[in-house]
Amino acid sequence: MRYVTLLVKPASGRCNLRCRYCFYEDVSGHRQEYDLGLMSEETLELLVRQTMDLAQEGVNIGFQGGEPMLRGLPFYRKLLELEQRYQKPGVIVSHTIQTNGTLITPEWAEFFGENRFLVGLSLDGLREIHNGFRVDLRGKGSWSDAVRGLDLLKKAGAEVNLLCVVTGAVARRGQAVYQNLKKLEVPFLQFIPCLDPMEGQRGEWPFSLTPQRYETFLKTVFDLWYQDWAGGHYVSVRLFDDYVNLLAGRGAGTCATTGSCGQYFVIEGDGSVYPCDFFVLDHLRLGKLGEQTLAEMAVSPVAQEFCIRGHGHPAQCEGCLWLPLCRGGCQRDWDGDRNYQCSALKGFFEYAYPRLNQIAQMERQEMERRRR
Repeated sequence: MRYVTLLVKPASGRCNLRCRYCFYEDVSGHRQEYDLGLMSEETLELLVRQTMDLAQEGVNIGFQGGEPMLRGLPFYRKLLELEQRYQKPGVIVSHTIQTNGTLITPEWAEFFGENRFLVGLSLDGLREIHNGFRVDLRGKGSWSDAVRGLDLLKKAGAEVNLLCVVTGAVARRGQAVYQNLKKLEVPFLQFIPCLDPMEGQRGEWPFSLTPQRYETFLKTVFDLWYQDWAGGHYVSVRLFDDYVNLLAGRGAGTCATTGSCGQYFVIEGDGSVYPCDFFVLDHLRLGKLGEQTLAEMAVSPVAQEFCIRGHGHPAQCEGCLWLPLCRGGCQRDWDGDRNYQCSALKGFFEYAYPRLNQIAQMERQEMERRRR
């Protein structure tokens, strides 16, 4: 494989917070084993060695949870040591970590900055919304601790993205959320639609994001984003960037916007491997490090079936004008023959397409100029 992308859960689903909408707690509850444990250094070495054997040009190792910092800083120092031991000449390695930010100390921040980890930090837009959903074991909100962690990362020169989960509450206050996140002076934002639990009626939870609310949120934030772009104050919003890139003839940055599943391996704490973070389920387990190699798991029947399904789209999408941009969306949003958020995305594309295409045309012209 030219490039290998891993999403590693070194502390499984363990977390120091109890976010009320946590999709991974829900996923874990649908497995035979809820907690797959802390990753051992032996498993880490297997993972690094097999990844380096498989990759020809590049490796991206992302860490997520739960809260991946619970595995402790020595684990990540060991990771770098193992990479130096097994990395092949010409193979470029990059690292990302998604964290709630509350455990960041000066030492952690310096480690991320010195070793060029891209840190995704979760902040749900506004203090009162964040503190209503992202609470600790005592039910106390975590906004202040997360922002303190952000400040430490900035001082250490670490690269940071902010990730905001779009709940119904966030969607109702799109303008305030966007403007407040901008005040934190991190020019890279991700807005991730909140997922309802895997079982039950969608749209009926306190945090639920209905299609109507999501459409309104996308339009509101897009207007503000476009105004910033037009005024020369560009802020990166990953979803909008992806749509511009697709219209400009470039690749998108997420599997949902590329319309192709199986682009990465998920490795749980015990070394079990899965094809997607949203589907870390027993029936989709590809194998386990030490029992099969990553190369073998990549071509397993389970992996192939998952990828084939993910390269398709719901029946409702057939012939849709917006399929080249939407790509059918994420499998996790598929509900029978439709995408749950279909009406939101259609409404957004109808509203935003002229301006998205305007930016894309300028990008294409710039690319042509550089080729000359």
